Amino acid sequence: MTNADKIQQLRQLMKSKKIDAWIAPSADTHQSEYVAEHWKSREWLSGFTGSAGTLVITKDMAGLWTDSRYFIQAAKELDGTGIKLFRMGMPDVPDYLSWLKDMLPSDSTVGFDGGLLSVIEYESLKNKLDEKNISLYYLSDLIDDIWENRPSIPLGKIIEVGIDTVGENRIDKLDRVIKKLNVYGANSHLIAALDDIAWLFNIRGTDIEYNPVVICFAYISQNKNILFIKKEKIKQEIVKNLESDGIEIRDYDDICLFLKDLPLNEKILLDPGKISIKLKNMIPLFCNIIQHSNFISSIKAMKNNVEIKGFKNAHIRDGVAMVKWMYWLKNNLETEQHTEITIAEKLEEFRAKGEKFHGLSFNTIAGYKENGAIVHYSAKPDSAAKIDADGLLLVDSGAQYLDGTTDITRTISLGNIKQEEKEAFTSVLRGHINLAKSIFPKGYTGAMIDTFSRAPLWEIGYNYSHGTGHGVGHFLSVHEGPQQIRPTNNEIIELGMVTSNEPGMYLEGKFGIRIENLIVTVKKIENEIGTFYGFDTITLCPIDLNLVIPENLSKAEKKWLNDYHEKVYNSLKPFLTDVEEKWLKNETRKI
Repeated sequence: MTNADKIQQLRQLMKSKKIDAWIAPSADTHQSEYVAEHWKSREWLSGFTGSAGTLVITKDMAGLWTDSRYFIQAAKELDGTGIKLFRMGMPDVPDYLSWLKDMLPSDSTVGFDGGLLSVIEYESLKNKLDEKNISLYYLSDLIDDIWENRPSIPLGKIIEVGIDTVGENRIDKLDRVIKKLNVYGANSHLIAALDDIAWLFNIRGTDIEYNPVVICFAYISQNKNILFIKKEKIKQEIVKNLESDGIEIRDYDDICLFLKDLPLNEKILLDPGKISIKLKNMIPLFCNIIQHSNFISSIKAMKNNVEIKGFKNAHIRDGVAMVKWMYWLKNNLETEQHTEITIAEKLEEFRAKGEKFHGLSFNTIAGYKENGAIVHYSAKPDSAAKIDADGLLLVDSGAQYLDGTTDITRTISLGNIKQEEKEAFTSVLRGHINLAKSIFPKGYTGAMIDTFSRAPLWEIGYNYSHGTGHGVGHFLSVHEGPQQIRPTNNEIIELGMVTSNEPGMYLEGKFGIRIENLIVTVKKIENEIGTFYGFDTITLCPIDLNLVIPENLSKAEKKWLNDYHEKVYNSLKPFLTDVEEKWLKNETRKI
């Protein structure tokens, strides 16, 4: 069945329900960034495979809204579907709320699955459409009626992670969370965010590809702690361990009935950005609902010493895999034929040989030449570019290890590099170094330090549209909040936060460049003026010196690069063969 056929079936169902427009977001019932196959209705309907986007279907038109990461990809995947691409953030491009308001007549009805829109998204939609007396229908998911052989909700088994891995037991974590409720005047907390629940209960799973989380809900209070989860997912031994720590196990589908039966004096805290409107509306009106962003995310973001040690150990193993792969790549391109897919598969092979490997942290982005300019490029078997000993190759990849999560991007010279490419790479490198060696006052936010990395690119009249950095979980989601390094993020950068450092340059039709390491926030200076923070880089992998113009770097920038490469060489050489060690020594030479 074609995408057009699926949309036509949906339109017929919409007509029978008197629904004038249907919204298909990218979320699941936990407002996750990456979702299990069961919830990929937007992808199923449209054919667009990116992780972010909203599809809107009316009686006679369909549109998909996505951000700059996916403009090129979306244009290709939507070609021939009849779905119009709306490039979010571009001039004269309305958001889908404004578009709906303008397109629909008064007294229309807009439908969506109430489990997939957060409270915040619902309230924004309602406020916008109320002006035209447009009704909202969210009692059922129409997609379920037309999606034959829809994948079921995952039933992967869960695992426990011990205090030797995460540094704190769940009893102490629960105690911290319960004490924090008093600050907000609440006596209970409803949690749907899967990574927050995994962190809080010290459990991990395989329910969502690349994300070691478990499909479940949690309810925390001064009197009881409940984990709502399919019981077939938990071994009896883990059930006993959870129950001995005061955690009750109830079926995943019991969450709605449980919320309906909350007592009269309940003061329940929920994050309106992470709880669906369906769940919120299950809570009786006589309860006091306190809406606040989830403080667990902030606690989780500040890694303890055990977690940071795990991160560093994981990055040694990851760095070894990267170096072995880079050595293999440089020595095989002229004798073997490879594509963007086969080199990514080879990198996963090297990683899989490492201790504590638990899969990739996201789908590897391997973009050769002009494909590197597509920020979230995804090679397909029928169109993957063949790799030659020529031009630039951008590879953004990462892995999950039992003691940490990695995320690294390297832009690699394969031969015949142009001066324009070297100049661009050196400017991106300068931005990367500026952030890596920055020192800033305690209390500064991601927005306040974002300019460190962008300034060298602004000098040549260039900018990049994605953020400079995102938080990274500890054996959890590779994209984690609340901190980000970007112009619009006002979360304070705290000690122990692990964040990416990834400026880039993308020239459509020519090449893409990005250099990404993970950095951990540390204290640098404390004196009578105050406390100043900075970063330690924990990623260990050479930066391609064949792309660097040394005279374009300052003395301080050269020192940082030489010091970093010395650390890379000394950290990884014990795990390499003699020929690999010799190759790495040259790749980390002083400039």
